[in-house]
Amino acid sequence: MVSVPIKHMVVFTLKYEFDMVETKMFLEKSAAILSAIPQVQQFEAFRQVSEKTDYDFGFSMVFADRAAYQAYNEHPAHVDYVKQLWEKEVLRFQEIDFEQLT
Repeated sequence: MVSVPIKHMVVFTLKYEFDMVETKMFLEKSAAILSAIPQVQQFEAFRQVSEKTDYDFGFSMVFADRAAYQAYNEHPAHVDYVKQLWEKEVLRFQEIDFEQLT
């Protein structure tokens, strides 16, 4: 089986307004925690500008393959992040994962 990178993306809405200090803190903490997980490559954070969706922010990252993605999901820093930050501050989200077509 050929190893194919995975592009992981999530769009989300926080329980805070965009210009609140809590929003800035959430985004900064998220970037610091998630980008430090060894399997994460090319972490990026975005603000939504399209009028076609009502999600406010997005994160994107790349994993070398499915094994790296699985290791990320099970990594203690990710598990703790989800319980201590994500579940408490994110109102709703949509997640999507892509493998590049050959």
